Amino acid sequence: MTNDPLRLYGETFNSRFLLGTALYNSPQLMRDAITASGTDMVTLGLRRQNPEDKNGDAIWQYIKDSNTHLLPNTAGCKSVKEAVNTAEMSRELFETDWIKLEVIGDDYNLQPDPFKTLEATAELIKRGFKVLPYCTDDLILCQRLLDAGCQVLMPWGAPIGTGQGLLNRYALKTLRERLPNTPLIVDAGIGAPSQACEAMEMGFDAVLLNTAVARAQDPALMAGAFASAIDAGRKAYLSGLMLKRQTAAPSTPTIGQPFWHQN
Repeated sequence: MTNDPLRLYGETFNSRFLLGTALYNSPQLMRDAITASGTDMVTLGLRRQNPEDKNGDAIWQYIKDSNTHLLPNTAGCKSVKEAVNTAEMSRELFETDWIKLEVIGDDYNLQPDPFKTLEATAELIKRGFKVLPYCTDDLILCQRLLDAGCQVLMPWGAPIGTGQGLLNRYALKTLRERLPNTPLIVDAGIGAPSQACEAMEMGFDAVLLNTAVARAQDPALMAGAFASAIDAGRKAYLSGLMLKRQTAAPSTPTIGQPFWHQN
């Protein structure tokens, strides 16, 4: 929706679909999915890259040569020091001060560590980074991240790679209501286009995902499906969803009908 741009840290993006570049069976499948998605921004995790993977250079080069905005991430980091060092390496390698911050606190569900995430955020903001933190849907944490200087938040829908969708709708709706002027991007756990559409209908500004596309039988086709769903959800939110009712209400009026229909 080019007439409804996404604005993050003073920059404008036409797409509200952010796409990850991991897990694809080949660089070509990744390229096809990126093209089909229409995304303006892709993510890349340095620590998740296998140095012995011959496809690694091809993936990096394609991303750098494409017209998409690169969002490096600190996936795999478990400490503030690791995350900050990875961000600095990303800035040097890709010549960007944008960073998707991940500081994982639990190996089982890959939940971000709220305390280390906040500490790393404050340090990276101090160093001039544009930080997009992967965080839980905790309102107080999100408020503290904003206080630290973040202009964008990325709360999870569900644990990474689970495809469970929006597990805590109450918390997500609360974030949207309490932080009306903050760009909010649902990151992690989305498994189906319908789930992405629901997030957009709730008023979230964008969706970031990876596994649901990369592990689809046809990644490019799935990427296109997600793009359509995100666009539909955004249009539904902007147009105003009808209020839910407890009782039925006729959609066809009785005024003007023949008298025998009114008995």
